[in-house]
Amino acid sequence: MFTDLFNIPIPVAEKVIRAILVYLALVILLRVFGKRELAQLSPFDLIVLLTLSNTVQNAIIGNDNSLTGGILGAGTLLVINYITVRVMFRNPKLDRLFGGSPATLVEHGKVNARVLEDELLSLRELRMAANRQGIEDLRTVQHAQLEPNGAFTFEKKHTPTAEEMQAQLLARLDAIEKRLAEAKP
Repeated sequence: MFTDLFNIPIPVAEKVIRAILVYLALVILLRVFGKRELAQLSPFDLIVLLTLSNTVQNAIIGNDNSLTGGILGAGTLLVINYITVRVMFRNPKLDRLFGGSPATLVEHGKVNARVLEDELLSLRELRMAANRQGIEDLRTVQHAQLEPNGAFTFEKKHTPTAEEMQAQLLARLDAIEKRLAEAKP
């Protein structure tokens, strides 16, 4: 009665190899298609990611609907991910190669339109990401990046405090007084 529940109809090695190959293929495909797939998901991106899991399901499970086969496939994916994360952490060159590098979206308050286009991001999406981090105006951003994992990072320009502005003003006044004193005969 419960034999189909635990009996794996395909060899265990094939099951493990299938899961590893699908994992590697997805890592490469997501790397090729860019950070956009991991960034702020549009409804279309979400649909693609959801259907992607269903599309590769049969490639992982093969002719197997057993509970044991499902657990073995899931376990294999978790183990290969665990190993991948540790290897990438210990080897920064591999991390850059497979993880990618950040894309600079804003520099000194100026939006880099070419990079936005390369990353398939609209100015509206960039503004929405900035707003979520409490930034209302992109001109106040010193540096903004789209990280390889799809996260946005924003660094605001330094705005001087009242004390700093007062100190600058007093320093300028002292310099003017000194010049005036030197100019007197």
